[in-house]
Amino acid sequence: MENRLTTLFTRKEKNILSIYFTAGFPNLNDTVTIIKELERNGADLIEIGIPFSDPVADGPVIQHSSEMALKNGMTIRVLFEQLKGIRRSVSIPLILMGYLNPVMQYGIDDFCRKCSEIGIDGTIIPDLPLEVYQEEYKEIFEKNSLSNIFLITPQTDDERIRKIDALSNGFIYMVSSSSTTGAKGSVDKEQITYFERVQSLRLNSRRLIGFGISDKTTFERASTFANGAIIGSAFINAIEGEISIEEKVNAFMQKFVKTSII
Repeated sequence: MENRLTTLFTRKEKNILSIYFTAGFPNLNDTVTIIKELERNGADLIEIGIPFSDPVADGPVIQHSSEMALKNGMTIRVLFEQLKGIRRSVSIPLILMGYLNPVMQYGIDDFCRKCSEIGIDGTIIPDLPLEVYQEEYKEIFEKNSLSNIFLITPQTDDERIRKIDALSNGFIYMVSSSSTTGAKGSVDKEQITYFERVQSLRLNSRRLIGFGISDKTTFERASTFANGAIIGSAFINAIEGEISIEEKVNAFMQKFVKTSII
């Protein structure tokens, strides 16, 4: 499947910086501004979170942002309305990340079709089982040129990782630990053992590491074991406050792009 994701991974093999944020946070209409500013400041890939009332995989920071976004009035319909002209000004890959329940309520067919119309490159739906995707939804996603990104964890055995690799057409999201999301200060030995195990499988799919990546040090450390890493909670923390969104995004991204990490 040829889309912006495959183009990105062809063009850039290492140190891919993906940023996650929750749509509608800190304010309902900040979504497009954040996307544009992230691209302008050097992000390679953006994951746009669809807020949900019961985000079981997420830590307190993302839970808080999800709760606030819902209070602000964010829904899938509102998000699609906000994003409808995004490809006139943004060229990097965009992924929607959310839970299955709101997507099912919207309708899988309609959701995938709308993603395709807008120019969304892929989805991450952590609670969509691999087998259900394969049997019921794979054709719909592929018809709409959408990559569905699967997650693996330290508990995922080699056989299942290989199965996920065979089904993947974007990248594999390597969850760095068994805990919920949240910024951490370092990469520990247990995580490195897991990263090395996955490396040794020589998978066909590109890999990005997420959960616990919070600064340039953890980003660069994780990127030595994969094609890049994903930052979420640390970025969400950084965009709260009184100064403008533009200033907050710029200040955060300078930590990563001020000196070359390529």
